[in-house]
Amino acid sequence: MAITGSLLFWGFMLVTSILFYPMALLLRVVTSAFDRRLRLLHLFSCFWASVYTWCNPLWRVRIEGKERIDRRAAYVMVSNHQSLLDILVLYRLFVHFKWVSKAENFRIPFVGWNMTLNRYIRIERGSARGNLGMMRSAEAALREGSSVMIFPEGTRSPTGTLGEFKGGAFELSFRSGRPVLPIVIQGTAAALPKRGFILRGKQAIRVRILEPVFPGQTPGAEAEKLRSLVRDSIAGELSATTGGEPGPSA
Repeated sequence: MAITGSLLFWGFMLVTSILFYPMALLLRVVTSAFDRRLRLLHLFSCFWASVYTWCNPLWRVRIEGKERIDRRAAYVMVSNHQSLLDILVLYRLFVHFKWVSKAENFRIPFVGWNMTLNRYIRIERGSARGNLGMMRSAEAALREGSSVMIFPEGTRSPTGTLGEFKGGAFELSFRSGRPVLPIVIQGTAAALPKRGFILRGKQAIRVRILEPVFPGQTPGAEAEKLRSLVRDSIAGELSATTGGEPGPSA
């Protein structure tokens, strides 16, 4: 049953992506002259991604703390990363941001092509030049008023526990003066573990937005201290709601 349901889900995603991508392309052509930040295209992408959680009766997605997001502000948005499904549920926020994603994802048919249309931000992992290019692109996005979404762990956790945070998102916050917006995701690792494509039945998925953290709130105004403060806030939320250990501290 799980295999059949998974095949139906991935098949549905493929067919709808083939249908939605031309719509995204048309929307980009029609709106790019007056929508320089591509907000309408991103909202359409939010709808596209949300279809898969809306239509799956096994997933109950709950969004908490959305009122903490100021839609007029530009944030460095950071979230723990448990599963491929994290991407789908973060689109459920329906707020404007630019993803930071590894360059390979932009080559995925339809989905990756839509990332290019949206001018999301590529990163060449393991490349100093690639990291520098990512920082410049992210700073430019923040200057124009777009938030930036980053998974500071860099990759999905194989166990669901919180991994170490890389420093790029927090350096970006200090360089731009923009606040970090921490987001906690729970339940996606159980729904779809890192190594596999078989969905795991009925799951409760929770997305909680925490209070934004401003660079000036950290003693000494250092990116490293901001990184620790934000990681501790996410780890504390995970521990408080699961009663378990969030993972080794960075």
